[in-house]
Amino acid sequence: MTEQNDNVTEKKVWFITGAGRGMGTDIAKAALAAGHAVVATGRNPEKVTQAVGASEDLLALKLDVTDPAAAEAAVQAAVDRFGRIDVLVNNAGNFYAGFFEEITPEDFRTQIETTMFGPMNVTRAALPVLRAQRSGLLVTISSTAGIAGGEFLTAYAASKFGVEGWAESLAPEVAPFGIRTMIVEPGFFRTELLTPESTQYAESTIEDYAERTRQTVAAWRSMDGQQGGDPAKLAKALLQLAELNEPPLRFAAGADAVGVFEARAKELQEQADARRELSSNLAHEDA
Repeated sequence: MTEQNDNVTEKKVWFITGAGRGMGTDIAKAALAAGHAVVATGRNPEKVTQAVGASEDLLALKLDVTDPAAAEAAVQAAVDRFGRIDVLVNNAGNFYAGFFEEITPEDFRTQIETTMFGPMNVTRAALPVLRAQRSGLLVTISSTAGIAGGEFLTAYAASKFGVEGWAESLAPEVAPFGIRTMIVEPGFFRTELLTPESTQYAESTIEDYAERTRQTVAAWRSMDGQQGGDPAKLAKALLQLAELNEPPLRFAAGADAVGVFEARAKELQEQADARRELSSNLAHEDA
């Protein structure tokens, strides 16, 4: 690990993926405004710098999160520049929407590669650094689609449910090393997720789905730019949570996300109660 001047090493270092636009940009700006050093990554580092704004505390790096070698190189560059990583924010993502029968296997796998294996690649690269420090916070931007699936969300929800299970299971593995994890489930925020650059819709090829596809795509396109959540406020909330000694394992981001949490909790309780007697009488007789 290279030596750094005192001014740099005193700052907390945030490593943020997908910082070239959307929520990642807001998180990077908020971290810089709070006096932290920021490693902001994206597929085009020049666009990252343009979006976030030049700063001596900013290191913009090229990173395709689906490439494990690129993740290792980015983490090494972060350590070479700032000496440490305190908060890793796995934010990079995309959205393949459509009915399961119409999403191609290739597109489904691409969704999983980016929004499930992407965070895993970056975290795997960063964990040796955090373990050596005996400190750090792993923040994974999930979605309410990781709490409750829904129509048109098979690929996206599959990736987010996977991320949820991975991050929740990772938490006790790394806690002995002073590393904390936090899963963030945003509802609808006014980001660029629903823009043509981030969302791809499956081609309508099956007549049985055609009308529902047309209605769903039209509805979602009409929501672009009209979502209720303010990503700048979410970024500030994440900075506040990151300062806690015990950040929450999950954070419902937005009033709509709180509603999803509550509805899912109620649904699970109802499902547990509905067949409680049958469920509770499945043991071996000698058990």
